[in-house]
Amino acid sequence: MNTEAVAKTCIGCSISGSFSLLCPNCLKFGKNDSIFCTQECFKKNWSQHKVIHKTLMTTNNNNNKIAETYNPWPNYDFTGPLRPVYPLSLKRSVAEHIERPDYADHPLGESKCEQSIKGSTHIKVLDDEEIEGVRVAGLLARQVMDVAYSAIAIGVTTDEVDRLVHEACIERDCYPSPLNYYNFPKSCCTSVNEVICHGIPDQRPLEDGDLCNVDITIFHRGFHGDLNETFFVGNVSEEAKRLVKTTWESLQKAIELIKPGEKYREIGNVIQKHVQSQGYSVVKSYCGHGIHRLFHTAPQVPHYAKNKAMGVMKAGHCFTIEPMISEGTWRDECWPDDWTAVTKDGKLSAQFEQTFLVTDTGYEILTRRRSHNGLPYFMD
Repeated sequence: MNTEAVAKTCIGCSISGSFSLLCPNCLKFGKNDSIFCTQECFKKNWSQHKVIHKTLMTTNNNNNKIAETYNPWPNYDFTGPLRPVYPLSLKRSVAEHIERPDYADHPLGESKCEQSIKGSTHIKVLDDEEIEGVRVAGLLARQVMDVAYSAIAIGVTTDEVDRLVHEACIERDCYPSPLNYYNFPKSCCTSVNEVICHGIPDQRPLEDGDLCNVDITIFHRGFHGDLNETFFVGNVSEEAKRLVKTTWESLQKAIELIKPGEKYREIGNVIQKHVQSQGYSVVKSYCGHGIHRLFHTAPQVPHYAKNKAMGVMKAGHCFTIEPMISEGTWRDECWPDDWTAVTKDGKLSAQFEQTFLVTDTGYEILTRRRSHNGLPYFMD
């Protein structure tokens, strides 16, 4: 181990300080950022960390050491040009004093609370205390999204975005809801180009012209807050801009429906009508959902027309609308990581999401942007 103190973040437990422990195997390959806070932390994380050594090798004529990545699924036929860049960084830790959801420490990431009501169509009406809880969660989720947006730039890896999101959650005494949810390995989702949703942050640097959706959910004092936005990276094509604009417009048209007495199934009719008029398609495999003490619960909120969603809006309902709109086909498939959903034809997809509370007279957007009249970042 190198003994020169370096002010860095421990890759084992994510705490910051002047640490002097560097992985000796990584150093042999010229990788000098594998820093641990203590010998105990190094040993604890060894089984995960050692995977990276398989991807490091020396290749240039000047005997400099460089890192290369490997293809984790050599026999998989990708639908588009995007490729994962492995290995993933180590799972980030959350301080013990931060309240965590029931799945946070489950070996399979299962939520017993959600599973106990699986199949139920009952939509919970929140009381005053619960309404205050989701309002605070929504506000904090938006603050974390602001941090993510500030990081989006050419050359920044989605793993770096995830690190900043994770740290922003911890600073606000929040647990990043995606972390270990059914074993999802990261603290947010980053879905680039043909990725529809649930993209896993990795070592791929964002490129000029990319679309990058960041999906943030936080858990604060018993309540979740959930939103996502699609960002432009550098100089984005006019075609991509038009897709993103249409996706945002479809969400706005759906929001206009929210009021007591409205059927949840009507949301999809409005979204698809607008999207189809612009020549795009609505992804059918994923939908909006109820959210409060549970990450996902009733109601289900499909974004396509002629759906069979059950339920009528009532004051005190809390749910998301999150249309996923694709350039080409609405059909999707999943990468072998069992999370990353991509368009079947490899064409672009975009998404926007907000969390809503139904009120006596209409709605509140709990995750709204507090500046720029609530407009999305791409309109700045």
